[in-house]
This record gives sequence, C-alpha cells and structure tokens, in this order.
Amino acid sequence: MKTFPVLSAARGGLSGRRVQAIVIGLVLFGSTAASTLALGLLADSSAPFDRAFAAQHGADVTATTTGASPAQLAATTRLPGVTASAGPYPEATVSVTAKVTPSIHVSSGGHAKGTPITLHQQLTLVGRSSPAGPLDDLTLKSGHWASGPGQIVLSSQSGLNLAVGSQITVTGAPGSPKLTVVGVATSVTGTAQGWVTPAEIAALHAAGTPEASQMLYRFSSAGTTAAVNTDIAAVTAALPHGSVLGAQSYLTAKAQATSSVAPWVPFIVAFGLIGLAMSVLIVINVVSGAVVAGTRRIGVLKSIGFSPPQVVAAYVLQVAVPAVVGCVTGAVAGNLVAVPMLGQTAQVYGVGSLGVPFWVNLAVPLAMLGLVGVTAAAIALRAGRMSAVQAIATGRAPRPAHGYGAHRLLGQARLLPRPVSIGLAGPFARPARTLVTLAAIVFGVTTVIFGFGLRTSLDRVQANLSHAASEQVQVFLAGRQGPVVINGHSSAKLSLAAQEHAVQAALRAKPGTLHYVAQADGQISVLGLPDQLSLIGFGGDANWTGYAMIAGHWYSGPGQVDVNTAFLNDTGSAVGDKYTLISGGKHTTVQIAGEVFDPAGGTPEVIGSMSTLSAVDPGLSPSQYQVALAPGTDVGSYVNTLSSALGKGYLVTVNNSGGAVLPAILGLVAALTLLIAVVAGLGVLNTVVLQTRERVHDLGVFKAVGMTPRQTIAMVVSTVAGTGLVAGLIAVPAGVALHRYVLPVMGNAVQTGLPAAVLNVYRPWELVLLALGGLAIAVTGALAPAGWAARTRTASALRAE
Repeated sequence: MKTFPVLSAARGGLSGRRVQAIVIGLVLFGSTAASTLALGLLADSSAPFDRAFAAQHGADVTATTTGASPAQLAATTRLPGVTASAGPYPEATVSVTAKVTPSIHVSSGGHAKGTPITLHQQLTLVGRSSPAGPLDDLTLKSGHWASGPGQIVLSSQSGLNLAVGSQITVTGAPGSPKLTVVGVATSVTGTAQGWVTPAEIAALHAAGTPEASQMLYRFSSAGTTAAVNTDIAAVTAALPHGSVLGAQSYLTAKAQATSSVAPWVPFIVAFGLIGLAMSVLIVINVVSGAVVAGTRRIGVLKSIGFSPPQVVAAYVLQVAVPAVVGCVTGAVAGNLVAVPMLGQTAQVYGVGSLGVPFWVNLAVPLAMLGLVGVTAAAIALRAGRMSAVQAIATGRAPRPAHGYGAHRLLGQARLLPRPVSIGLAGPFARPARTLVTLAAIVFGVTTVIFGFGLRTSLDRVQANLSHAASEQVQVFLAGRQGPVVINGHSSAKLSLAAQEHAVQAALRAKPGTLHYVAQADGQISVLGLPDQLSLIGFGGDANWTGYAMIAGHWYSGPGQVDVNTAFLNDTGSAVGDKYTLISGGKHTTVQIAGEVFDPAGGTPEVIGSMSTLSAVDPGLSPSQYQVALAPGTDVGSYVNTLSSALGKGYLVTVNNSGGAVLPAILGLVAALTLLIAVVAGLGVLNTVVLQTRERVHDLGVFKAVGMTPRQTIAMVVSTVAGTGLVAGLIAVPAGVALHRYVLPVMGNAVQTGLPAAVLNVYRPWELVLLALGGLAIAVTGALAPAGWAARTRTASALRAE
C-alpha cells in the first residue's frame, strides 16, 4: 500500500471539510473533557479517604505531648517501625469568641441574614510556618497562609464558618489578642482546628497552662486499631511518664469520612456513568457521520485507483488528526474543570483534596482515539467495499426509501410552514444517526431532570434534619454539654432545677418566644441491640419541633415513642409494634407510633417524652432547650438579649446546622448537570452540521426558489426540534425514575428511609418545563450551523458537493 497517496487524500479531505474537522475536534474535546471528569469522579468515589490520605501524606498518629525535651521527641522518630515523622509543632488550646451573622429560614422557604451574634468556642491551634510538610500536607481552600502575628488559618472542620477577613478574639490569653482569619485549610485527619505562625503560639498561652507540642508519625504497621494502639504505646513508653496528653489515630478520621461519604457516592456515580455513556454515543455518531458524509468522495477515490485498505487508511487519518487535537486538549481541559469540581467533591466527602488519577488521564484519550479509529475503520471499510459508481450514487443523498414518505406526509400539514415541515422530515433520512442524537439528548435532559429533583430533595433533607425552620434558637444548660468556657473561666455548675427555672423564666419573659421545650439526650446499652441506643426525651409538647415522619405519627400518649429507620432495621420491628427496652435491669415496653427521618449516623434512636424514657434511663435529664420564635422576630437580637438575660454559664445560639457540605453538594450537582447538557448540545451540533453539509445542494435549490435566511434557519432548526421534543418526553419518566432509584440508595447508605416529601418533588408544571429541555438543547446546538446555512450563497450551495 502506497503511503503518499493516502496522506494526500487525507490532507485533501481535511482542507475540503474544515467545518467538519472543527466539529470533530470540538466534539472530541467536549467528550474527552467530560469523560476525564466522569471517570475521575468514579475513581475518587472508591475509597476517597485513602486517596486523599496518600496524596496529602496523612499521619497515622497525631500525638499531643508536654514536658518532653526536643531531644526526647527526636528520639521517638527513630523508633523501630516509624517510617516518617513531622514536628514538634507548638500547640495550644484556646477559648475564642467571634461575631457571626446567622442565616435564618424565612416563611417563603429562602434565607435571610439576621443580627450578628457572638459565638464562644474552644479551638486547638498549632504553630506551623507553612501548609506543606513531610506529613499532613494541608489543603488551602481560600486565602493564604499565616505569615505574621495576628493571623490565623481556620480549619474547614473547626465549626466556625467564618469568611477570610473575619476576626476572632482569644479570651483566655493575656490582653485578649485578636486574630484575623487569612485563610481556610483542611487536614485529611483533622490535626487541628486552626493554624498560626510558631511564634504566635507563645502569645496565645493562657497563664499557668503548660506548653504543648504536636508530633505526627507514620508507622510501617498501622492497618488496624490494635496495630495503631501498639504504635502509640511504643511512643508513650519512649517519653517521660505523663508526657503524652493524647493521641489520635487516623482510623478514627477514616471511619468518620467513610460514614459521611456513603450517601453521596450513588449520585456521583450516576452522573459519571451518564457522562461516559453519552460521550461514547456522541463520538460514535460524529465519526460515523463524518465518514458516511464522505461516501461520495470514497467513490471518487476508488475511481482513481484507491484500494479498500487505502480508503480506510485515508479516512481514519482524516478523522484522527482533529480527534487527536480534541482528545489532548480535552484531557487538559478536563483536568482544569476537575480542579474546582473535585474540590467540591472533596468537601462533600470530608477529605482534604482529590485529583484526577494519572491512569485516567492516560486511559481516556487513548480510549477515545481507539473508539474513533475503530468506528472510522468499520464505516470506511464498508464504504470501501462498494463499487465506485455505487459509492458516488450513495454519497449524493440518503437512499430514496429513507425520508420521502415523511416529506410527503408532513407536506400535507397545512398549518405548518413549508420550511418547518421540510425540517421536521429531515431526521427520517438518516434514522440511525437520528436515534443516536435522540439518545444523546435523552441523556442530557434526563440529567437535567435528575439534577433538578436531586437539588430540591437535598434542600428538603437539610431542612428536615436541621429543624432550622422550627427550632430557630437553642439554649444549652451550664455544663450539660461538657464544659462551657466563657472569658477563659469554666461555667458555674448550678443545680439542674435552678438552671431549668432560670431558662424557663427568661424564655417566658422574652418577647418573640413562640414555643420552647426541654430536651434530654442520652445513650444506653439495650439488650438485643449491637450498638448503643440514642435517646431523645422531651419535657413537654414537642410536636412543633420539625421532625419529618416517614411512617406513622408523632407520639401522643404515655408509652408511645418514635424511632428511626436504624432502630427498625436492628430490631426487626415495625411501626405499630410494641417493643421492650431492657437496660441495666430496667424493663420498659413502648409502642412504636411512627418512624422519623433522622439517620443519627446509623445509630438506632428512640424519641419520646422524658417521663417515658426515664423509666429505662433514670439518669436522663435536660441538656438544652429548643426554642421557636414568633414570625418577624429578629433571631440575632433575640439571641443577644436572651444571652445577656441568662448571664454566664449558658450558651445561646442560632440553629444553623447546615454547614458547608450542602452548598458544595448543590454546586457539584449544578456543575455536572451543566457539563452533561453542554456535551449533549455538542452532539446536536454535530448532527445538524452533517445534515446541512449533506443537503447543501438542496439548500441551494431552496434558496434559488426564494427561501429567505429566516426560513432557512427555521428549516435547519426544525431538523432537530422534533427530535428534541421527543427526547424531552422520553426523558421525563427516565429522569423521575432515576431520581426515585438513586434517592433511596443514598438513604440506605446511611440506614434511613425517606419521607414522601423528599421523594415527591416534581410538580406537573415543572415536568412540562423540564420536558422542553430537550427542545432547548436541540435548538441551542442547531443555531450555529443554522446561521451558517442562512449565510451560504445560493451559487456556492449549488456548486457544492
């Protein structure tokens, strides 16, 4: 086989079909970028903590020490089994206050900003000169690293959702110094809640507190809890007695991350698989269409002596050149797009950072190029086996049996303008290509419908779990939730009765109080349950507290309780059953009135009145009050004045438990939905370009008999408008079904059922609008080639191939 004629033919094909080459490159660019991201998401959804731990050189053990000399700490880094270490970093635990502006729920379902309130919290701070290190590379989410006095980098897991530029006051340190938040960072194992420069730590020590240091270790054997405990014991034995104040295993952080990952993996996998499937479909469509569109030229090549292998080689090369450019640039773009998206994914998964694995960057372009080569070779070989006359005749237009019946039928529709009827009949000329285009649009619209439903469902899940719309304010009793530290001093421990009396009196006297109820939380061991049983007892009417019901009703009488799904699963019981709780010699029979939506981390949970639950747990006592406010009450002002009225020892705060995870999830859903819709639009663009190029001579005839540019645009857009409408109608049940399948899988991952309101999120008028998404994608993808067709000169179109 001679090479030079093949190269000449490929070069001639590229120069003669520049628009087609650009479309091939553009589609491969979008498909490769989408596939790189999709496969990266799928890869990272498998053991994301392990990937982040390896990438960030996580520490197996984080130890806090005191009283050990630098030489003694250095000696621990040379112990048998220690493979890497970092530190000592100076460490201090400080009490801080910070002003935050709460985001509150309003009756319309949105959010509004309230009056700033003052939060009191303890933070563990570590002095580090940079985020990098031999162990525990920190991922800087925003801002910059602390470089001087008065600066702090907060951990995204600190619980203080403060923006860069905010200030916090260290109340327990001499002079109550102020620190400005200059950055937000994440440690894969949560080694600290904030970082300052090493020199800053000395100024933050409270008077009389011993100096502490943080040491990080990696061990050769740390795969199990027993192995890690052995490693910690070896470090403890090598230091003076009492030097190790505490040690944290990475396995604890891994368990927390794994439990938080579980509900989000199903929807990320769904998006990833849709992206991969659609990319493959579109690549096959664009390549096969390009080769089919060149069938007449294949006949010409055969007529001048090209053999079938030469024809195949010429067309594979002609398609491969723009494909290589599209794949390489698409892989680069995929990685660039992946940076923010995987950043959001890492935030959703609760790990420091994620990236596209190297094998994905290698496999996706090679797979795309292989798909291009195989598809082009198969179609070109089929055309190359035709005779020259047959190929030339076939290449001029689709076979007579394809499409003319549709043209005649639609031509009789008097209500349709003739350009529109011509366009609507166009897809029937190439049924296989139309079906692939239909599938691509169906995937795109299905993703839009699924993404819309998922966003609405997650909003409702967050509202149901946070109870922020019903329990706007929480009052924690002194010392009941651990030591409450204000201005550097532990709160006085009043009697429980005195605390309750003080809180109730303050709530009754405070204008704006609508409802309030005491809440007690406890955990007990119950015979027959493998895990601890969580108890939530209320000291009065709590029907308004906002728990969503999956089945049954809110408890309403003595002996009645509500339970979560994990309880029903672990006990094998059902709503309406009676169940006997046996703990520490106490026997209490309760009736299960309803199943509440409260995953509780997979822990079985019982909710009822304190009088009912105290029979099985006599030590159950109130730890906080839940408060509902009258409409129009300013939450920030209410919290500030109530806090002043109660005085020291009580923590009054806004119920703002949304955190940063939900915005990251919603951002990820929106970005993935948009990306897949764009790729679907590229598939439409390719189809319309091919159809327009194939019928360019007909276009010239239409223009010659008086078709205007507007009519031309209407005709070209109509070639995919019908396909888009049909795709939208197919995608509605597909999107709803995908939503109804994925949401329960997400719930099962955290051992909970879902309320009907979380699943039934689509209203009829919304489905009608979403169904028109297929038309929107089709029209958007067709506009560019329609404009080209409208601008084409009549003479040029009549002379075209």
